[in-house]
Amino acid sequence: MNKKILGIGNAIIDVLTKVDDDFLKKNNLTKGSMKLINHAEFENLKKNIKIEKVVAGGSVANSMAGIAYLKGKSSFIGKINSDKFGDLYKKSLKDINVNFSYIEKNESLPTGASIILITPDSERTMCTYLGISSHLSAEDITEKKILDYELIFLEGYLWDKGISEKMFKNTINLAKKNKIKIAMSLSDIFCVTRHRQDFYQLLKNDLDILIGNENEINELMNKKNLLQSINQLKVFNKLIVITRSEKGSVAIQNNEVINCESIKVKKVLDLTGAGDLFAAGFLKEYIENSNIKNCLMTGSKLASQVIQKIGARL
Repeated sequence: MNKKILGIGNAIIDVLTKVDDDFLKKNNLTKGSMKLINHAEFENLKKNIKIEKVVAGGSVANSMAGIAYLKGKSSFIGKINSDKFGDLYKKSLKDINVNFSYIEKNESLPTGASIILITPDSERTMCTYLGISSHLSAEDITEKKILDYELIFLEGYLWDKGISEKMFKNTINLAKKNKIKIAMSLSDIFCVTRHRQDFYQLLKNDLDILIGNENEINELMNKKNLLQSINQLKVFNKLIVITRSEKGSVAIQNNEVINCESIKVKKVLDLTGAGDLFAAGFLKEYIENSNIKNCLMTGSKLASQVIQKIGARL
């Protein structure tokens, strides 16, 4: 019996393009960051790029796609408009067997989209227009929609707006009531900086699993290095998963620290989705009761595959 995972996140269309470093300088963009932009800025940027690929994205949606790739059962809830990007979004998930359980309607805002600028060094810089995606509300997540699942995976990015925060808390309450495990990704370092206190409380009181990279974890714990963070995290008695790029990954479970090496690759093409696919491999193994080392290894395997291609999908 395949156990099921539900991902809840921002439904964002990824618009991928290759640019040089000058393009970032000219547009005042910090390499490797994610910047939120408005609709006018989005349209303006879109005019100045050559689009390589358009695909359904969003951090947790990428993870659900990775689970489907491993023949796991995954569903996704994210808010879209019934516009061109919305239709494309839905189809793109359906095509890879991710169940998309949000009913779209005509909205005042368009479907969210992110322009992903890939520089020659494979680094990605994102300019994201959230559109309707950040208006996912408590009413969009009903008890009936979550009952079938073993685990719910939420993204830190969702915490940004008032209504999303309510939705987050509502989902956590429903999950606890129905004994469904809750996992969350820290999403990005700026996100952690903005919501450090809230995320800390979520970890302490609500989450079963937290996934983040080394910088995000250090930022959350307000520590200078990983060793200090790990010592602090041991007291939480949660499962905490930390990715460290080429240095591999670490999991902390009940005071035990489990290390896993990364998988060496010949050529890195694009780092988009590495963390998302790591989470996919880890969570798929986890709900099938694999040991933690195995979960880390499957996560590493998926991450190493996705960085050898353009985009966040395998």
